Amino acid sequence: MSTTIVTDSTAYLPEGFAQRHGIRVVPLHVAVDGRSRLDGVDFGPAELAAALGEHRRVTTSRPTPGELAGVYRSALEDGAEAIVSVHLSRELSGTWEAARLAAEEVDPTRIRVVDSRATGMGLGFAVLAACAAAEDGARAERAATGAAARVKMFFCVETLDHLRRGGRISPTAALLGTALAVKPLLHVDDGRIVPLEKVRTTGRAIGRLVDLATTAAGSGPVGLAVHHLAAPERAAELATLLDERVPGSTGCLISEVGAVIGAHTGPGVLGVVVLPGGVS
Repeated sequence: MSTTIVTDSTAYLPEGFAQRHGIRVVPLHVAVDGRSRLDGVDFGPAELAAALGEHRRVTTSRPTPGELAGVYRSALEDGAEAIVSVHLSRELSGTWEAARLAAEEVDPTRIRVVDSRATGMGLGFAVLAACAAAEDGARAERAATGAAARVKMFFCVETLDHLRRGGRISPTAALLGTALAVKPLLHVDDGRIVPLEKVRTTGRAIGRLVDLATTAAGSGPVGLAVHHLAAPERAAELATLLDERVPGSTGCLISEVGAVIGAHTGPGVLGVVVLPGGVS
């Protein structure tokens, strides 16, 4: 393809998709008790769940502009005529800003940087859309931006403590989830994580996720994904319910979140990503 697509490790693409389509994935950094690792390279969901279970300190950080610049230079040297670099929300990470700085350094005329205003498959669907239009850089950028504008994300967590400690949600908002036996439901609104409502049990949380996703999906074609951390059975149940309830579903992708997102949501998180209209 004439356009190379670059993204980061918080886009949980279908297995093997990045390799088949030449997508270059830049890992974010994860530190456990101060020891640095690379998200999805030498530190994944199992290692994260173990670290959190042992109450070890897990922090995350963006790729450096230099790391992104190296990826851009390599793609151009390999023959790319243009690069579309699609990343998680700038409200959640400095990755987009690092990509912008790297693009300015390497070749701002040929590198376009897109803020997906999301993460997980909210970002992933934007990447898939860019790939579908990758014969032209400007068209790929528009496709990614269009998908990002349509995507809806809903999720529930066991506790808001991880989001509060990581600065991804305000302390005041975190208080909404401190009541005993309450499962906080959240969504991504204009790139920010925002509390939506509270339910009393995991079963009711799954039911509400299905209701919200069904409403967001509408009756036409739709892309669907379910994310989880250390909750594969619940994720499979949620995906089955979505396939049954959403008219336009042609199959729901299930993927476990990586270390960067999982560090801020904690084990037990369940999420649904909806792309009305699907990837076109």
